[in-house]
Amino acid sequence: MKSENYKITLKYIYTNPWWQQISSKLRLILLGGAAMASLTGCQQIANSLNANKSNPPAIDQPQATTAINTQIAPPAIITTSGGDPNFVVGVVQKVGPAVVRIDSARTVSQAPDEFNDPLFRRFFGDRLPEPRQRVERGSGSGFIINSNGQILTNSHVVDGADSVTVTLKDGRTINGKVMGEDQVTDVAVIQIDTTNLPTVSLGNSDVLQPGEAVIAIGNPLGLNNTVTSGILSATGRSSSDIGATDKRVDYIQTDAAINPGNSGGPLLNARGEVIGMNTAIIKGAQGLGFAIPINTAQRIAQELITKGRVEHPYLGIQMVTLTPEIRERVQTRLGINLATDKGILLIDVVSRSPAATAGLKAGDIIQSISNQPVNKIEDVQKIVESSKIGTPLQLQVQRNNQIVQVAVTPAAFPTKRASN
Repeated sequence: MKSENYKITLKYIYTNPWWQQISSKLRLILLGGAAMASLTGCQQIANSLNANKSNPPAIDQPQATTAINTQIAPPAIITTSGGDPNFVVGVVQKVGPAVVRIDSARTVSQAPDEFNDPLFRRFFGDRLPEPRQRVERGSGSGFIINSNGQILTNSHVVDGADSVTVTLKDGRTINGKVMGEDQVTDVAVIQIDTTNLPTVSLGNSDVLQPGEAVIAIGNPLGLNNTVTSGILSATGRSSSDIGATDKRVDYIQTDAAINPGNSGGPLLNARGEVIGMNTAIIKGAQGLGFAIPINTAQRIAQELITKGRVEHPYLGIQMVTLTPEIRERVQTRLGINLATDKGILLIDVVSRSPAATAGLKAGDIIQSISNQPVNKIEDVQKIVESSKIGTPLQLQVQRNNQIVQVAVTPAAFPTKRASN
């Protein structure tokens, strides 16, 4: 049966038009055709998906592994049948005071469009008028994880902001400072100068099961303290699954209604424990929301609090899961004969990256890393993320129908804030 193409657009759920000016573009080359994807904090990401679930190419984007939470919740699932039908009310009363609104502002400079015309520049030269400045604002959500004022939210809520203000449930508005942010996982920590604050309880996202009741609290579209509920639809949705190929997260999927402005707010279980941080939606779809697992968010937050930054290992490769279909396309369209239809096909190697330094080439097929077989791109991502920067990884690679061993030493993933 011929598969249909469904086009989905991923939209980060943060109300801010100026984030569309800030992009971190990744070039994705699909064999037999080009596919482009770009991501900013709130920018829509267009990504064509096949109904037959064929894997899109992905850059070297290891998934964030999760550490065991020091506040691990019991794994037993609480059911509401025969119990309190108003359990959501109890959860909201318990957690609501620790959910905050985050407003950010950024001053941007922009010359009038007409002065970008080369004809104008030819006549006016250096006498062009000064760029106009304007303040662009946006709002998101967050939740208090420490009574001394530490707040967890999304990186894209505060990225590039000149000022951040936090509004508490009791109406107080307090200036905030960004302690650190990690764009790779989209996690940030804000500090406000106050004490004795209500806090959330953190659950354990490693024991989640589809079908669990979940609750979202946030400030969608400026409507403060909005509560929605639903179920946990799925776990382990990779960044490539949802079109966010420059992120390193295995997302939680939920059908609880979340909208722009919910970014950074908590996703809760029936016990009122935070199991995820609401992050993204698919525009035009219903019941398709995504959250960062709390174990991942907490691990990243701890590093941001102690070091102000997070270093992720990376190799610098663009890759696709090799399938019989991909193999046939390579042979038919490129005239290249591949001896296998399993493994990870490299479609590009980033210049001056660890992979390039080690001699990896486009067309190589990775079959194992450190004696661990890899059959899909997520396997590579997880192995690399769990590796150590500076410690070589042994790759078994098929090249020109021969098996070769290549040692690649992961480096710190480059981000635009790496020097901070």
